[in-house]
Amino acid sequence: LNRSPPPHMGAHILESNFSGNFTPAVTEAGTVFPGYLVVILSVLMVTLVIVVVAGNALVIMAFVVDKTLRIQSNYFFLNLAISDFLVGAFCIPVYIPYNLTGKWMLGKGLCKVWLVMDYLLCTASVFNIVLISYDRFLSVTRAVKYRAQRNMTRQAVLKMVAVWVLAFFLYGPAIIFWEAIVGQSIVPAHECYAEFYFTWYFLLSASTFEFFTPFVSVAFFNLSIYLNIHQRNKNWNASISAQTASCMPPGRRTPGSRLSRDKKIAKSLAIIVCIFGICWAPYTLLMIIRAACSGECVANYWYEMTFWLLWLNSAINPFLYPLCHTSFRRAFSKILCPKRQSVQPQIEAQSC
Repeated sequence: LNRSPPPHMGAHILESNFSGNFTPAVTEAGTVFPGYLVVILSVLMVTLVIVVVAGNALVIMAFVVDKTLRIQSNYFFLNLAISDFLVGAFCIPVYIPYNLTGKWMLGKGLCKVWLVMDYLLCTASVFNIVLISYDRFLSVTRAVKYRAQRNMTRQAVLKMVAVWVLAFFLYGPAIIFWEAIVGQSIVPAHECYAEFYFTWYFLLSASTFEFFTPFVSVAFFNLSIYLNIHQRNKNWNASISAQTASCMPPGRRTPGSRLSRDKKIAKSLAIIVCIFGICWAPYTLLMIIRAACSGECVANYWYEMTFWLLWLNSAINPFLYPLCHTSFRRAFSKILCPKRQSVQPQIEAQSC
């Protein structure tokens, strides 16, 4: 899925594909916006860039100033923040003049670089959500083994690198070499989109790995976590009832505290995944509908609204960290209010 801002405003012509990636195809003469509209669009886009860059930079800085955050599960949030930060630092700023003028004026070489980064970052974001869900799944259903490996930084880094490698190979080689293999370019001058943009069978195959498989995986992990916690909660309540009925003193509270922790893990994961679904699912569904009816059954303004939701996902993610994680909230306070915040070292940083 491509998280670029809406590629068509006014006279721009929107073309989309099965996987959700989109790039603009504009009229040959381009479009000159009224002055007030240029100002409004520029302010909105620049504001989005600032929020995305500042919010995700704060997450990255948190890992620098607070060593207690450096556990395996939190590294995957760092990986997601890096991909979102690069969206705001590179993809959106490069795209803004293209969106406003309707013409790509940065040359074919930079066009390919921008496309590679755009597809890479969007795919990496999806894979990072899957990795976070899988990590939470292991922490709840394989608790003993997970705790023994949670401080293995090398293993976490290998998984982070694997996300970027897989994300690159999904679209990167095709973007770089498609023209050479086919023998000609179909992209007109002053436009910038992938050569395979209208090759439906490639896009449908890629979308299986980019969206549908990750969606099924995340749904499975969340359902497994819920069922595991539900069963353990029943067992815990039954154990407490048995101890009370037999007038026995309550046992160790470790299972109960661990269950409470896992409920928080499930809650935070549900929030993050739900926001992800809200931001991405409408666009995905509309693109499938558009492909089925050749773009004639849904008004264009609905597509534009879903495009903005994709971009907003990169801006919302950083705000979910302090909402769901005490350790991140503590680190953010240390960065933003260094004089007022007194951070006491903790034996173990536990994310919710």
